[in-house]
Amino acid sequence: MKQYLDIFVNFFTLGLISFGGPAAHIGYFNHKFVQKLGWLSQQEYGQLVALSQFLPGPGSSQVGFALGYKRAGVIGGFTAFIAFTMPSVVLMLLLASLSQLWVDNVLFFGVVHGLKLLAVVVVADAVLTMFTSFCQCQRTKSIAVIAALFLLVVSGIASQMLVIVVAALWGAKFLASEALLQNRKVDVRFKLDWLPFGLFILLFVGLPVIASSSNIASIFADFYYAGSLVFGGGHVVLPLLQELLADTLSTDTFLTGYAAAQAVPGPMFTLATFLGFHLAPEAPILGALTATIAIFLPGFLLMLAFLKYWQTIAQMPKLSGAIQGVNAAVVGLLFSALYQPLFTSAVVSAQDMAMVVLGYFLLKQVRLPIVYLVLGFAATGALVAWL
Repeated sequence: MKQYLDIFVNFFTLGLISFGGPAAHIGYFNHKFVQKLGWLSQQEYGQLVALSQFLPGPGSSQVGFALGYKRAGVIGGFTAFIAFTMPSVVLMLLLASLSQLWVDNVLFFGVVHGLKLLAVVVVADAVLTMFTSFCQCQRTKSIAVIAALFLLVVSGIASQMLVIVVAALWGAKFLASEALLQNRKVDVRFKLDWLPFGLFILLFVGLPVIASSSNIASIFADFYYAGSLVFGGGHVVLPLLQELLADTLSTDTFLTGYAAAQAVPGPMFTLATFLGFHLAPEAPILGALTATIAIFLPGFLLMLAFLKYWQTIAQMPKLSGAIQGVNAAVVGLLFSALYQPLFTSAVVSAQDMAMVVLGYFLLKQVRLPIVYLVLGFAATGALVAWL
């Protein structure tokens, strides 16, 4: 029981302060569970990040789920998810019902701006730390740099997937460990946990049958499909949901929900909470929770399908090289995300840049705890907005 409580407290704390989207969340997780608590090594963490990049769904939430799973099994995984997502869900429920009261609140958006600057600091730390760990030879350094350059010039989810696939193929060919190639004891069979994978397929195929039975069933089906088809995190889910729900929700509602999702900590997939609330006026809380569960569920089922055997699979020579390539590409992806959308949306003045530099110094040299940085950046943002 103590183990589950430990997971809940750590993830709930991060859920309260993790602003900045998926890239920032990966940085927060790295700082907390790898660097500070030592729950797993940098290499193991990199493998979890690599797996999340291969699968559809909310990447950072999948990494958080995997961290909980590694610590205390399936219950630990869902404990981590509930704890990390709860603050965002509660805030999105409040904003869905009171959104108009917050639209013009200067102090509120000042706080959000300050926390976006902190997200720049955290992601910059994650990029440098992961570059040191994952890019130790000329080939992996080249992958990271080429990935960053390409994604800075050609942005979008298709470009991200192309970079990851090319890095995986290149790594499988040129980075496969010679030691593993010579180790005949490695079990090279591809293993999969078929129960969660079968459930994923069953729901994906079977939901159209029940979608028309009720409004709640329709909400579950639409958001389950969105969670099954989205690669690249929360920023990408908006256009897909707009396409799925264009006949039932206005564009203004979508954009208000998207703005709210960026203004609160935690995963951006809780946009589903806001939209589900408006999709079920007869039972808004039920609609919100249904949409939230549905959009996260496929990603977690796929993680469960692969996670148990992932370290074994990762020892396969070709896949080992592919993972090295993907890890290096993820460093480039994080670097591009550090610039766009984090840096470009947060740093709009010399004063903002000064705060970023100071925050990085306090984090890396003074080693000031994240919670104090959160309070400091939030207070500074509010003060600047008020003045």
